[in-house]
Amino acid sequence: MPKLKTNRAAAKRFRKTAKGFKSYSSGRRHNLGHKPRKTKRKLRSGGSSLIHKSDVARVQQLLPNC
Repeated sequence: MPKLKTNRAAAKRFRKTAKGFKSYSSGRRHNLGHKPRKTKRKLRSGGSSLIHKSDVARVQQLLPNC
């Protein structure tokens, strides 16, 4: 039986939490110097949210080792 491999693209976008999987909003990784303060503020804490329960099975398939 071969090893299960994690989808690396999904690993960079989702994190496992106690309640499920959390996704982060785009636009917060790099090149933040030229973005407006208002944009960065909107992306800050409210930028992450839990994955909808209908998509959890798909994310679990992409991240088998989490």
